[in-house]
Amino acid sequence: MSDKNGSAKNGSAGGKPDVEALREEIKQTRAELGETVQALAAKADVKARAKEQVELTKAKAKAQVHEATEKVRGVAVNAAAVASDKVRAATSQAGDKVSLATDKVRETGALDKAQDAREQVRRNPVPVAVVLAAGVALVGIILIVRGRRR
Repeated sequence: MSDKNGSAKNGSAGGKPDVEALREEIKQTRAELGETVQALAAKADVKARAKEQVELTKAKAKAQVHEATEKVRGVAVNAAAVASDKVRAATSQAGDKVSLATDKVRETGALDKAQDAREQVRRNPVPVAVVLAAGVALVGIILIVRGRRR
């Protein structure tokens, strides 16, 4: 494929530089074709693409679970803090009410009266024993009357 002057078709005087250029071009074209074939094979590999999609979905799901877990932890910490504050407030109010009730009991003298009654029973236990004996007798009478009715 030379023209009238015997030169190669691409216009160079010698055939060797053209052959080397052609070989280099063929080598580059082969590499490009290899990459294209690999890309097409990857697109045609449905199983591998499906696995990639599954892995992507798994990663997204894990991220969402992690995010939701962090939100729940945050809400739980806030709820615990609020509950703790409410318990402290209720405890404080209860303590105040107990203190007021104690003061009122002291003001009315009910505590002194109860202590006096306790001392009186210690000094003279007979009236307590009489009341207990009367209660036992009353229960006995009730049981006897009920037994006769049957």
